[in-house]
Amino acid sequence: MSERIKHWPGKRLSSKELTGGKVTTTKTDPKVKYAWACGEAMSRFLVELKKGKLIARKCNSCEQILFPPRMFCEDCFTPTNEWVYVKDTGTIETYSISYLDTDARRIKDPIYVGVLSVDGASELQGIMHYFGEVNEKTIKIGMKVKAVWKPEKEREGAITDIKYWRPLRRGEK
Repeated sequence: MSERIKHWPGKRLSSKELTGGKVTTTKTDPKVKYAWACGEAMSRFLVELKKGKLIARKCNSCEQILFPPRMFCEDCFTPTNEWVYVKDTGTIETYSISYLDTDARRIKDPIYVGVLSVDGASELQGIMHYFGEVNEKTIKIGMKVKAVWKPEKEREGAITDIKYWRPLRRGEK
């Protein structure tokens, strides 16, 4: 049984009629404010970033330290139990040398970006970020690095509150 689609009375307009001045239109640029929730774990993570701290979640069932924090453990599928601060040092797991900036425009001086594991988090727990104070001859997989934070007054509660990760200096923890 086919159902017939009913249309409102009137005439369908072509795109030429719509753009050709036969129809009155108004263009607006609304100043809309909005907010969204990142969830409990990510919201706390962002608050701590603004303070210059890195936080994770611990699963007491399998002892994983999840970074960035998650409310459920991906290994044993149980809720995580507690908040744990981790260090702002880590190890480069992989990296890329890019001659494209964040807007995909060609740049003369490369940027270094990759994945690092954070000290205090479980194995295979890490984030992607920029590396600084390195060049193509000095950056290495396995290199120990430390976060370089924006000044406290410039932090917004975003991952970009860490400007980049630089090589850990001798004797530094």
